[in-house]
Amino acid sequence: MEFPERCEEIAREVIEGISPLIGTRDGALVVRQGADGTPTKKIDQVAEDIVLNYLKENSLGRTLISEEAGCVSIGGEKGTVYLDPVDGTHNAVTGNPFYALSIAYAEDGVIKKAYVKDLARGEYFYAEKGLGAYNNTKKVKVSSTKLLEKSTISIYGKKFDPETIVKLGEKIRRWRLYGASALELCYVGCGRLDGFIDIRNTLRITDAAAGMLFCSEAGGTISDKCGNPVKFSDDVSCGQCLIATNGLIHKKTIEYLR
Repeated sequence: MEFPERCEEIAREVIEGISPLIGTRDGALVVRQGADGTPTKKIDQVAEDIVLNYLKENSLGRTLISEEAGCVSIGGEKGTVYLDPVDGTHNAVTGNPFYALSIAYAEDGVIKKAYVKDLARGEYFYAEKGLGAYNNTKKVKVSSTKLLEKSTISIYGKKFDPETIVKLGEKIRRWRLYGASALELCYVGCGRLDGFIDIRNTLRITDAAAGMLFCSEAGGTISDKCGNPVKFSDDVSCGQCLIATNGLIHKKTIEYLR
């Protein structure tokens, strides 16, 4: 089976496993401290256990890097799998239908394949380096919006420091804050958003790996807040900033963030 078919199998198992926990207090119970330094909720643990067991049985990579478990050997011959078992945990446990499973595959530090499953709505996003980006089976590309004044952007600024995003926020037409970065990056790739900005310095490789490849394969541009290439660490306790746009508004976006 190919990578996306394997990921679809994983997603079906995850959906079945976490369904009883969606919109419940039980799903929000903190069960331990994750490798990323944040509390692991029960819904995260259930989803991660399902994915980890599948990966060990099917040898989809040598190493797994996940928000909750950190770095784990999964028995394959080569490659690294980056996993966020439930991207948008708060949405999931409060019953807001915007949360996802995010899986990326890399070799020698280069992300080769990406899969994001909208666990609430059922659609998936798949990309392979050099071969484009697909929403289900349809090839997609970024929007054609050229002006910030007409753009729709998801913006996450530093807590209690609104000045970091005020100038840009005054310029764009619409703000969106969905609460699941992997899906939001895919939305930029599909043209549903013109940009995704997170300057909290808390985004991890597991949050962004799959969405970054999808967005770039759809024609988007990705950088740090200064316009330089983004360099994520495999250490999930280390955060980073990320700017992703359709490319046409990227330069202006960086200027206003400065």
